[in-house]
Order: sequence, then structure tokens, then C-alpha cells
Amino acid sequence: MRFFWTFFWGFLLIHMASYVVNNMTGGHYDFMTATVLSVIAIVVIFFIAAVIPNEPAAKHDHH
Repeated sequence: MRFFWTFFWGFLLIHMASYVVNNMTGGHYDFMTATVLSVIAIVVIFFIAAVIPNEPAAKHDHH
């Protein structure tokens, strides 16, 4: 379920950002370009989440 919600919100937010940026720069909104960007961004997010360790950092004693 976590993957579904990440994909859902990532897809919506990337499309919204693409629409806003294209309107501000005078470009045109392209659904396929925004979809490709959203899929790439979501894959990067999943990769980063898999690489970051879950366990807390070791505590160091300062003498």
C-alpha cells in the first residue's frame, strides 16, 4: 500500500508542478513528458528509500 500512495501522490504532484512551470514559462503542458518525469522521480525515491539504512546510527562515547 505504501508503494501505491507514493506513486499516486508523486504522479499528481509532478503533473501539477509540470503544468505550473510550463504555464509560467509560456510552454505547453505535455501529459506524456510529465508522466515519464513522475515515473523517473518515483523510481529514484524508491531507490533512495532502499539505500538509506533503517537502524539508528551507532552511539559514540566522547571522552
